[in-house]
Amino acid sequence: MTDFAAIDFETANGKRSSVCSVGVVVVRGGEVVDTLYRLIRPRPNYYSAFTTAIHGLSHADTDDAPDFRTVWEEIAPRIEGLPLVAHNSPFDEGCLKAAFELYGMPYPGYRFYCTCRASRRTFGSRLPNHQLHTVSAACGFDLEHHHHALADAEACARIALEIL
Repeated sequence: MTDFAAIDFETANGKRSSVCSVGVVVVRGGEVVDTLYRLIRPRPNYYSAFTTAIHGLSHADTDDAPDFRTVWEEIAPRIEGLPLVAHNSPFDEGCLKAAFELYGMPYPGYRFYCTCRASRRTFGSRLPNHQLHTVSAACGFDLEHHHHALADAEACARIALEIL
């Protein structure tokens, strides 16, 4: 796979619709050609202690951020016609679908590929687990800022280029 967009969402709370940041890495011809990171004012607009502990984001970061619809209007043309790749794609696809539904936007039927599943097929028991930081290291990518949406999307893109 040489043409795709790697995507990662972080959420503010346990609701998949509560996306508070997104990272996108666009790959064409096997090369990264575009990256985007945006903070998003989540809905519902509250942060759980659990999610803040994971990614470090809080109200102070997103109270003045645009909503999902505004951010997606910027992303959509950049990824048009591309399959989406995510590590543990059911989570990110679920976030995307939930946000589209919450905002009353018609879902365009993006096709998702999962680098976590691909890692299980490729590496099997040779890895202690198939978490993003473990798999990215196995593919030669140093994930320094795990749970930052753009860093995670970059790691996912590098994994996809190696094993998809």
